[in-house]
Amino acid sequence: MFEQLVAIIAHLGNMLRPWAFEIATAMLVCLILVFSADINRMIRRHLLGHSFVLRTVVFIIVNAFGYGLLIVRVIPWVARQIVAMPSHWMFLLIVAMFIFIGYWAQRNNQA
Repeated sequence: MFEQLVAIIAHLGNMLRPWAFEIATAMLVCLILVFSADINRMIRRHLLGHSFVLRTVVFIIVNAFGYGLLIVRVIPWVARQIVAMPSHWMFLLIVAMFIFIGYWAQRNNQA
């Protein structure tokens, strides 16, 4: 029974393997969307009282270049890590990650 369950999960993982890059993209973008509000709020708090120009430049650097660089550099690495995993663990990790992201978004009233 246990072996059959592992085989089914491994089969589902093998079905997802060709889309590792897309899954990594969805994972990272969802994480950025969920956590960016908290990050931007923290930055805004630290820059309170500074000039409009400085706040705007920091906002552009963090949002355009920071998140953009994170997406461009981290997604290929995450995709390689996903592909390197055994299929059954890969499937379980993907499901767990999206459940975590959904839970966190729901908890922070973003869903």
